[in-house]
Amino acid sequence: MTSTVACEDYAPQLARAFAGPPWEGSQIPDVEGELPAFVDGTLFMNGPAHFARGGIRYRHWLDGDGMVCALRVDRRGVHLTTRYVNCRRHAEEVSAERAIFRAFGTAFSGDRLCRIGLESPINVSVFPYCGRLLAFGEQGLPWDLDPSTLETRGPFTFSGALNEISPFSAHAKIDTETGELFNIGVSFSTDQPILNAYRFDSEARQIYRRRLPLPYACSIHDFSLARRHLLIHISPYLLDISRVLEGGASLLDAMSWHPEWDSRLWILDRESGRLLCDIGLPATYVLHHAAAAETAEGIALDVLELDEPVYAQYMLETLFEDIGPGRPVRLVVDPDRGECVNRLEHAYSNAPDFPSTDAASPGAPYSRLWMLGISNAGRRGRKFFDELVQVDWQSLLSARMYRAPGGSYMAGEPVFIGDPGDASGGAVICPMLDPDQNRTVFGFFDACAIEAGPIARVIVRPALHAMFHGVFVARAADDA
Repeated sequence: MTSTVACEDYAPQLARAFAGPPWEGSQIPDVEGELPAFVDGTLFMNGPAHFARGGIRYRHWLDGDGMVCALRVDRRGVHLTTRYVNCRRHAEEVSAERAIFRAFGTAFSGDRLCRIGLESPINVSVFPYCGRLLAFGEQGLPWDLDPSTLETRGPFTFSGALNEISPFSAHAKIDTETGELFNIGVSFSTDQPILNAYRFDSEARQIYRRRLPLPYACSIHDFSLARRHLLIHISPYLLDISRVLEGGASLLDAMSWHPEWDSRLWILDRESGRLLCDIGLPATYVLHHAAAAETAEGIALDVLELDEPVYAQYMLETLFEDIGPGRPVRLVVDPDRGECVNRLEHAYSNAPDFPSTDAASPGAPYSRLWMLGISNAGRRGRKFFDELVQVDWQSLLSARMYRAPGGSYMAGEPVFIGDPGDASGGAVICPMLDPDQNRTVFGFFDACAIEAGPIARVIVRPALHAMFHGVFVARAADDA
């Protein structure tokens, strides 16, 4: 006899978040409670928002069209704007009124690719840079948006240094002190895959592009920037690009996990992009980095380790059904000796993701780490993020935690905003999805006491899409 394991639904009504296209436009949302006086600026967030077109229903969370929202808070009140990123995929498919391009997790008859694979929906992240607002997807050019209206201006080529075949990650790092932008991207090849490392100055001029041969054709989503180094965790999650370009497979179906191989940690010289050392690590999967900082002991690198890749858990009908454990891990590495000299593992293991710190800039010292978690991780059944968590490396066995009300979900990266009048204070903003009430609530938490719940709520109706990454941009002193 074949035994079966009961599959519960721990996320009732979650399908409503992905059922239809969200609204696009502007509104003045309701506010409950008192917003912190030091919150003066705009929270920008990006994420997949539309999952069907012309009879094709996308299967995967990464497939949806990118939509950016801007939550503006200032002395005049609160204002919200949402707008699709009118990138090439979105513009052509809206005009044709049908799906045209193959998506990350969805292939269909007659679908198209671009020259390097998928036509990116620009649905992962958004950053201010060089006086502009740039929206990012995976592996392609970022797109330039008007920061006030969110209107799409066009692809951003860094003064012509990049083109449509330049691989470019969604997790660029911008040094707010120098204005420089750093990024990576993988050129996939069955013969010799290449990691590209980029550095641009504050005026979008390329300082270097380094091409470094990879040990295998692996997916790399994120990296960390320290004061003098770039740190890149390389996991053996391989992409057979020939299956995509020649075999008609989706990207997800062409990827495979090889835990019998080591992971690697590459440390690059920030100034030149030169590879300094290649450190072997156990085969764990790292999707997101939190941050890195230089210490007396070495470089402290904080990542979220998972036992296996998570992309297969993003299928919309079975979101996180079999999600495995994960944990915040601090790796302390000595680039001169080429060794990992210490490893700290936090006890929190509920499939954490979307980490955020209170670092003033990438590479700057930091003390606190916030992230999302899934309370029912380890139980088979559909589920979603419902915990906002803060961990401290001085206490590896405990964590501060806020649990979303029953039937509600945490719906995007928590973003820290510092209090200029209190170096230890600040606020954390995190969107929460309430599908039963068809609303999104932006919760404003005391960064030092998230377990007490939101001190203020900005309520948006109807509900927004579940988002990925965000950034808070403080209002300039001379901005009326």
